[in-house]
Amino acid sequence: MKTAVVIARFQTPYLHEGHKSLISQVKETHSRVIILLGVSPITGSRKNPYDYYTREKMIKASYPEIIVLPVSDHPSDKIWSENLDNLLKGVFPNEQFSLYGSRDSFIPYYQGKFETIELPNHGDYNATELRKQYADKVFDSTDFRAGILYALYNQYTKVYPTVDIALFRNEKTEILLGKKAINNKWRLVGGFADPEDADYESAAKRELMEECGELETTGMVYETSAKINDWRYRNEADKIITLLFSCDYINGEPVAQDDIAELAWFTLHDLTEMINKGLVSDEHAGLFNLLIEKYLK
Repeated sequence: MKTAVVIARFQTPYLHEGHKSLISQVKETHSRVIILLGVSPITGSRKNPYDYYTREKMIKASYPEIIVLPVSDHPSDKIWSENLDNLLKGVFPNEQFSLYGSRDSFIPYYQGKFETIELPNHGDYNATELRKQYADKVFDSTDFRAGILYALYNQYTKVYPTVDIALFRNEKTEILLGKKAINNKWRLVGGFADPEDADYESAAKRELMEECGELETTGMVYETSAKINDWRYRNEADKIITLLFSCDYINGEPVAQDDIAELAWFTLHDLTEMINKGLVSDEHAGLFNLLIEKYLK
């Protein structure tokens, strides 16, 4: 008799009845069952919140007799299929396998040599909706709080991309700066890039409009990038790297909005003195020096 192989992700906080029915159906016709868990290269995402070890323990708690193994995602269906076949034959060289999946499973993408069997869905269970149901729940337990730590410590440290904009006028002799309500120092306008932005130039244009109103400018020109010593991240493993863009003012009235409390134009000569007097944001001092060196005539 062939060994049954269930290939799935089980990216849910618990095994729902659909999972259990699928496994039970396979167990009825096979004396040995293996579960291969798909492993994403992205850790701690909304689509793949649980790592392999967490899901393995969840399955083993209900089915201690079932063998659970990881199979890593791959951009090539052909190579993924070869890796899957090699994993099974490497661990169980003398066995034959039947690969099971439900609707919308791995089956259309599998190009290996073992037979595939599609099982009907057991109930109307949606993993995405199930994850959403638990996404905002807070439980008063040590396990819950420990789980938060586990998730955070098992993520890659991140770099958050931001954009800063040097808006010039009068042949680049003047620059528009802003002040935030929580910081009484002048700074470049800008902010975090969003996943919806098409590119960093679009992010810079969006941030300029959000903080300064509807302005007509020339296109964004990339100047440089730099790690920013942002006060919010000074004691964190995650950091900010900003991309500095410049553009020229054409028309419109700058109006402070969003988290900008005040806007004003300064000459680059003024900016040199402001840096010396500590009137500009420490986070942007290096960027200001670069702009002065490049554009001050």
